[in-house]
Amino acid sequence: MSVVETEVKIKLNSTILPTDGESEHYEMWLSGTFIKKSGKTYLRYVEELEEKKIRTTVKMDDKQALILRSGGVKMRLPFNANQDERGHYDTHFGTLPIITRTHRLVHDYHEESLISGTFNVQYDLIISGQSVGTYTLEIQYSEGQK
Repeated sequence: MSVVETEVKIKLNSTILPTDGESEHYEMWLSGTFIKKSGKTYLRYVEELEEKKIRTTVKMDDKQALILRSGGVKMRLPFNANQDERGHYDTHFGTLPIITRTHRLVHDYHEESLISGTFNVQYDLIISGQSVGTYTLEIQYSEGQK
């Protein structure tokens, strides 16, 4: 099994449209690693949020995807274009079961000379049977010039 790891620059755009409240938008520029293993593609990066390090792995595909976060935030966020998926978010009070209802899931990827791509997912986050909002995440990544 061959594993290819490449350093990439990542631009992360996140928009949250809560069921009640104002829309929020975040943009981050990060350094990370693009990984290709057994025909699957992954991005790995570390975010710093309120002095906590959050290690994130994104498994990308057009039909199914998965975001795993550990460290300052522990979360399993699965996406499936065809059905609701169960995940979880760990809080100080215990593990909170969550459901994702995916509206759009696209992974556009190129590796002609330099690796680049865009991962885009839009989903409803459902907690205790109620949607708490619609989330849109777009991750653009590209290999630096050699």
